[in-house]
Amino acid sequence: MSTSSSESIGLQFHGRSISLPSRLNPNSLTIEAELNKLKTFESSVSQPLNGETIQNGLLGLAELYNSVQELLESPSTQQHLLQYQNGILVEEALERSVEVLDSVGAIRDLFLIIKEQVQILQSSLRRKNGDHSSIESDITSYLSFRKKAKKEISKTLKKLNHLVNKVGSFFVLEPNYYQGLSMVIKVIREVTSITISILKSLLLFLSASPRSTKTNGGWSLISRLMITKSSSAAASPQLGQIVSDVGCVDIALMTLHGNIKSNEAKDNLQMARRKLEILERSSEDLENGLECLFRQLVRNRVTLLNILTH
Repeated sequence: MSTSSSESIGLQFHGRSISLPSRLNPNSLTIEAELNKLKTFESSVSQPLNGETIQNGLLGLAELYNSVQELLESPSTQQHLLQYQNGILVEEALERSVEVLDSVGAIRDLFLIIKEQVQILQSSLRRKNGDHSSIESDITSYLSFRKKAKKEISKTLKKLNHLVNKVGSFFVLEPNYYQGLSMVIKVIREVTSITISILKSLLLFLSASPRSTKTNGGWSLISRLMITKSSSAAASPQLGQIVSDVGCVDIALMTLHGNIKSNEAKDNLQMARRKLEILERSSEDLENGLECLFRQLVRNRVTLLNILTH
């Protein structure tokens, strides 16, 4: 994905590499490497988005949070976090962790429902090979679910965009404060930013192409929410070219629905089955990636709570 297209869907990272002072904490080198690897991952993301690519990003995030966990477990880190204004930094970190966890949980729930809906539709298309009315009814039911899912996607995007606006103001320190604490705060900022970007790419995966379905107007809100303030208005039409595995299923089902009684119905049915199989595999992979990330986020939160209560 080019820089301009990355920005147009709100998945941008700064081009510069992260550089952390390794002498302050040996773990910083690992964190720096993992942050820069994820930045490289994001800059090379291709269109259309596919499940395997995003899963790699999610697994990379889980590894990054594992390294952050080691940093938070450092006695010197905990000491400096607690000493600064009676632990206000830990409280801020806990507040942000709740917002990220809520978003991950909402996306994970969406994937669970999608997997269930896909399996129901697959079974239906196999079982009702010649029953046109039943197939039409089942496709309508699936597309109705997708319309409802749009609302949850939009709501989660709003939360992430709100969190983006707060990232820059995280943990403001007095000038010339202890450099080790500044490094920890920089890590939390960068990790939060990169997490938001990858979660937004996941929500984009769940969205159909705005120009590829009959529900064009319904998806316009999602298109706008994916665009950040730094985006060029002229770049936004590129959204119309993005079709993920989820969007491909929507298109295949709409085509089948429109041609169910034509001579092309058999080919359309086979295509819909293939697209559903691809989506099923992608969903399983992404569920696994989300689960790994969710566990690490919970682990980080527990550590922050322990720091505050000790």
